[in-house]
Amino acid sequence: MTGQTRLFGEAEKAAEERMPLAARVRPRTLDEILGQEHLLAPGRALRRALEADRVPSMVLWGPPGSGKTTLAEVIARLTRSRFVAMSAVTAGVADLRKVIDEARRVPDQRTILFIDEVHRWNKAQQDAVLPHAENGTVTLIGATTENPSFEVNAALLSRVRVFTLRALGDAEIELIVRRALDDAERGLGSRQLELDPTALRHLVERANGDARVALNALELAADAVEAVGASVIDLASIEDAVQQRALLYDKAGDAHYDTISAFIKSVRGSDPDASVYWLARMLESGEDLMFIARRLVILAGEDVGLADPQALAIAVAAQQAAHFVGMPEAMFPLAEATLYLATAPKSNSVGRAYSSAMDAVRETRNDPVPLHLRNAVTGLMRGLGYGRDYRYSHDYAEEDAQRWSQRYLPDNVAGRRFYQPGAQGFEASEIAHRLARIRSLGGRAHALDAGDSMNLEIDTSSPAQGSNAAIDETPPGDVDGGGRARALDGDDASNQSLDSPSPADGSNAAREPHASAEPARSEADGAPRNGDER
Repeated sequence: MTGQTRLFGEAEKAAEERMPLAARVRPRTLDEILGQEHLLAPGRALRRALEADRVPSMVLWGPPGSGKTTLAEVIARLTRSRFVAMSAVTAGVADLRKVIDEARRVPDQRTILFIDEVHRWNKAQQDAVLPHAENGTVTLIGATTENPSFEVNAALLSRVRVFTLRALGDAEIELIVRRALDDAERGLGSRQLELDPTALRHLVERANGDARVALNALELAADAVEAVGASVIDLASIEDAVQQRALLYDKAGDAHYDTISAFIKSVRGSDPDASVYWLARMLESGEDLMFIARRLVILAGEDVGLADPQALAIAVAAQQAAHFVGMPEAMFPLAEATLYLATAPKSNSVGRAYSSAMDAVRETRNDPVPLHLRNAVTGLMRGLGYGRDYRYSHDYAEEDAQRWSQRYLPDNVAGRRFYQPGAQGFEASEIAHRLARIRSLGGRAHALDAGDSMNLEIDTSSPAQGSNAAIDETPPGDVDGGGRARALDGDDASNQSLDSPSPADGSNAAREPHASAEPARSEADGAPRNGDER
């Protein structure tokens, strides 16, 4: 029997030696866990609960290598609980049911169910564990690298505590590496290896806060050094073991949204250094080129705007160029556009103008288009005043007040100012001055027109050639201030006569003039047609 025990112990030791270094040196107590003092320092709520053996169901949220699995195992060991681990990537509801059945067979011992990558489970799978965590059949500890607010359903979140683990700092990574190098029982201490200080700094920097990355690279470098009979792990060995660092980035997760947010704010804040840094972070992580290009186009319109109208053209050109050449050369047009937008003058007047106009559209009555702005494509329309007294801007000199006096808004929003020029760049130096002069000239013309009036008459005594019910119009007699034509209302019916049948008596003659007399109205009725839209 003693021999069997010895053989079993040797097999267990051999199996442990085959485990990766990161698994062998995993902390076994709360005091060995580094970098999470905000949760586990003496006196903190979570530590007090664990030491009192009152473990709540929880979700541990943190970046890779921050110690989520380690903390769950330490909790199980500290509280003398039965620990069952499963991965949401490979396990399903059937596996969950087996764990629940086993937990019910040992009611005197708490079962801690650790679900790694819990965000991988869909809503139905997450709902399946909910009642068992709620009634205490199992104590749930979920681990996730994604924001639980988005990836864990609300019903489950309301029944667990969320604890956020922080990425390890360089000091913590260095201490973990030194411990592994010196630990003769679980680490590399028995090999009598030394780590060059330069190699240590490089390893810590490349680990990027991930203890698992640092330990895996250390173990690989140690094996390579021993294979050639050396005892010093130098910089070349570490560089060969680390290779290119894997950036912490998920194109569908928090890193994606956080990084693009930093990029946008850096460009908006006119910091070219930060802007190109975040651009490089995205491109080197494999972000979609067109996603970045779309954001540049939006930034050009939203944050640079009319302060530098050329910005939009450059952003669109960058999108086309990036799409045309692809990576890695796409970084040139994207970086050029990024730096141009970051250093350009800024104005959000475009967004403010549209927002103000949108509010007016939503909050006020949608009055009809003023008659003088309507396109008169039939005799009836001209007879009703469509297009009458419209002033074709190019017929007036630049300094002629009549060019600027025409009103284009409906009466219920007349005089509203939606656009106010910004105070930077082209908008301040050119647009603001020109707009002030236009508004000044237009105001003087409105004052001159204040006493004008208008009569509108429709005469059908002389049918137009080819028309079944021709409609003629008399020259305008009056215009109301600014030249806006007014349609005749019901009280003015006595001032007009229609000898031809009207639509009310069942005839379409007044609505459908002969084709040779009037062109049919097309989709592009805003375009000039036969001089009507002057």
